[in-house]
Amino acid sequence: MGLLLAVVVVVFFLIQLAPGDAAVYLGIEQGTGDPEFLAKIRSQYGLDRPLLVQLGAYIGQVAQLDLGQSTYFNQPVLGLILDRLFATVLLASTSLLFAVVVGVALGVFTARRPESPASHGVTIVSLLGFATPVFWSALMMIVVFAAGHPFNILPVSGIEDVRYDGNWFGEAVDLFQHLVLPAASLGFIYLAIYSRLARASMLEVLESDYIRTARAKGAHERVVVYKHALRNAVIPVVTSVGLQVANLLSGALLVEFVFGWPGIGRLAVNAIFHRDSPLLLGIMIFSAAMTIVANLLTDLTYRLIDPRIRVGGSR
Repeated sequence: MGLLLAVVVVVFFLIQLAPGDAAVYLGIEQGTGDPEFLAKIRSQYGLDRPLLVQLGAYIGQVAQLDLGQSTYFNQPVLGLILDRLFATVLLASTSLLFAVVVGVALGVFTARRPESPASHGVTIVSLLGFATPVFWSALMMIVVFAAGHPFNILPVSGIEDVRYDGNWFGEAVDLFQHLVLPAASLGFIYLAIYSRLARASMLEVLESDYIRTARAKGAHERVVVYKHALRNAVIPVVTSVGLQVANLLSGALLVEFVFGWPGIGRLAVNAIFHRDSPLLLGIMIFSAAMTIVANLLTDLTYRLIDPRIRVGGSR
């Protein structure tokens, strides 16, 4: 709770540093600069009160799970975020699952054959993936697999097609088709990170004494790699997953904007363009809460992977 409170305070003051306020932007959109109109808007949203009073009132609202009213959409902020939460969680979790599974598999493969041409090829592709901006890879996905021929096979915008309304199987297939390009473009950079991390960790673990002991006892190489070595080698990957959640959410913002994905990231872009401070504040606080929850889940995953942590915690 203390961490979340600190996030609320810091984000609140950062947004106040931006020039103008919601009243000015609403006046621009309605084509008026009437001082009475601006004063009415500021009074309606409490923008005419001292800054510390606004902060105290906002913290009290957040404590009651009230993130305020959007100045642009004129709807409760929490409702707007929850309406788009599923799309963002689906995109981020699918991208993360793709990156972790494929990245660890490639890391194990290259660690078992560190000097093979395939290992060097994976290393080169991983470095390219790590250096590629996520918005550029998203645009290239559209050009290659959607806007060009003969690979014009996947949708490039939105999350669903109205043609399948009422057909649950068709809706599921359609959702998967819409998800492929955004999830792949977002997950590609993290796949590069996790494959390199898994490779380095696996190489270190394979040189451990208990691995040499297992091989000396005649254990099958597949058992040595996947039962004994992989469980310890994957711990740094899990650590990185917890640390990368915030970056994953920020990357989702760009991907959602490029693909027209109706998630929280696209909502944040609208909030920025229209200086919707309550909505932007709510999105940042919600993102911080999701990051905190993800780190707690990471700690719980440690207990499942490493028995030493369970033993230490039980004493």
